[in-house]
Amino acid sequence: MRNYDLAPLYRSAIGFDRLAQLAEHAASNKGNSGYPPYNIELLDENRYRITMAVAGFCMDELDITSEGEKLIVKGIKAGEDKSRKYLYQGIAERGFERTFQLADYVTVIGAELENGLLDIDLQREIPEALKPRKIEIGASRVLDAE
Repeated sequence: MRNYDLAPLYRSAIGFDRLAQLAEHAASNKGNSGYPPYNIELLDENRYRITMAVAGFCMDELDITSEGEKLIVKGIKAGEDKSRKYLYQGIAERGFERTFQLADYVTVIGAELENGLLDIDLQREIPEALKPRKIEIGASRVLDAE
């Protein structure tokens, strides 16, 4: 796998450091092995849902943290049950950490665990100051010539 040096982007682009960080994050794997599998769903223009398959995990073993522009989902398995003897173990019972990069103004609004699926609901809340607004056009003023 190739490593790309994105340092020139930092030197020549002012205010685009977040874009360069996203490119670096996408270029490096950061240990995300594909486990657990997940879907990202667009519910409407400003609402999203991440659904993760976390079979075998209970609520106490899952941790969801929102840190600035990152959403971190961790699964920490409790102690291993030594009394079980598997002939075949196809259900992964290992811990995981999955990180999602969030866009500006996207916040987590809730999470539910049902039937082995963890649903995390997100919403983009654009501040009023950044929303488009209508500018009224007034009549022109004629200056009095003296």
